[in-house]
Amino acid sequence: MNKIRNYVSIFAIGFSSFVFSQGSVAVSTYPQVADQQNLVKDITAEKALLSPKEQIEFNINKMFTDPVLRNANWGFVVYDPKTEKIVTAYNETAPLIPASTTKLLTTETAFSLLGTQYRWNTQLEYSGSIDTEGVLTGNLYIVGSGDPSLGGNRGGAVSYGQIVSQYLDAIQEKGIKKVTGDIIIQTAIFKENKRQELPQNIVWLEQDNYYLPVGTTESIEPRNEKLIVNQSNNRFNQEKKYFYISPYTKKMVYADKFEGNWVTTKVAEPPAYLANKLKESLAKNKITVIGKVTPKIVDREPEPREILTIYKSPTLAEIVNYTNQRSDNNYAEALLKSNGFQKFGDQTLESGKLAVTEHLKSINFDSEGLNYMDGSGLSKAHTVTPISQVKFLAKMIKSPYYKEYFDSLPIAGQSGTLKHMFMLNSNGQIFAKTGTLNGVKCLAGYIKTRSNKTLAFSLLINRYSGSVAQVKSRMEQLLDPTLDL
Repeated sequence: MNKIRNYVSIFAIGFSSFVFSQGSVAVSTYPQVADQQNLVKDITAEKALLSPKEQIEFNINKMFTDPVLRNANWGFVVYDPKTEKIVTAYNETAPLIPASTTKLLTTETAFSLLGTQYRWNTQLEYSGSIDTEGVLTGNLYIVGSGDPSLGGNRGGAVSYGQIVSQYLDAIQEKGIKKVTGDIIIQTAIFKENKRQELPQNIVWLEQDNYYLPVGTTESIEPRNEKLIVNQSNNRFNQEKKYFYISPYTKKMVYADKFEGNWVTTKVAEPPAYLANKLKESLAKNKITVIGKVTPKIVDREPEPREILTIYKSPTLAEIVNYTNQRSDNNYAEALLKSNGFQKFGDQTLESGKLAVTEHLKSINFDSEGLNYMDGSGLSKAHTVTPISQVKFLAKMIKSPYYKEYFDSLPIAGQSGTLKHMFMLNSNGQIFAKTGTLNGVKCLAGYIKTRSNKTLAFSLLINRYSGSVAQVKSRMEQLLDPTLDL
């Protein structure tokens, strides 16, 4: 913590001026100053004597007796990524509730695991044959891949109705008028994303342009494993069947046969809602489906199929942009589950959390005080320190996906959840994720200073008094002088 109280004499002068101007109003009578924008009015003469850093620390001092923050638990830090040093700070090592600034960790982990241009496929196929009367003697298949935006109609994703319309067009174009079998839904990993690693814990059967989950690695036979050692001998160039992360070597391997257990973990949810909507639409368009909608999680001998059409999600960069700009909790939680599926092969909350925390550990995230509870930050049991947030943000500047990550952050006074904050001095110069819960208001992101420096900052405020508008005002007071650093 910086030596905040170095400026107590200046503060005292300003405070005395305020008390004198307010007559007999005591500082302790909070309700009487509930709508006061600045507890201590800036004294032009004193401000002129202060450097930007001193002005920040002067403002921090004001907050010690401010009725909105004096009983709050809060922390603040400004960090220079270039020098890797703290510029100014208060209570920066305190574990605090970060609210939706949690999404900074969830979305970055997704970028790391998948890449910014990753798209999820949801593929419509058919098996069997189609006669001259348009009767499909076989099944329809909907093969999903855990798309977190499926049917969401947000962030570039279309609605379920639009996907069904795409599927219906493809079925009609193929001349199918009746289906004697079922609509079967499955989960897969698609090859086109050229993953360097498949999810752990699951054995995957190679099938055309994707891999189907067929079993668990809990009891696989290590003598069947064959290591993929170079580009000329990898899973995309070979016709071997089974691929998985070896629980013994922790490396990508393949096997000609698989003798282990069937799937015991919960893989990504198959798109059941989409399948049922498709069946409804087919009936309305007088295309009969004799069978039912049914999931097939394990399929060790998949029948030959033909692709009718593929719905592709927006890129991960587009989904993350929407998630952070709008602070969309549903997308954040879906991305958390997607992180779990891509890393461990299932969509449980615990796997998602483990995927994030293991990733953070791999990049040397300062985990002191970290309690990662969900993907969106809705849990008040979630804690993080301001110093760990800024060091993380500083590290992101050197990441290959920094541009997409930075572009996903709301801009002060201009976009997303920051559109109505920092309308004056800091407009367009603060790029940050917001966080709001009852009694919690947070900001974490980047500052573009007037001298063209990029600084990382974190301001986490818990248990404040007064209104959201009042705490926003205090946040602006603290951050405005940082533009002159």
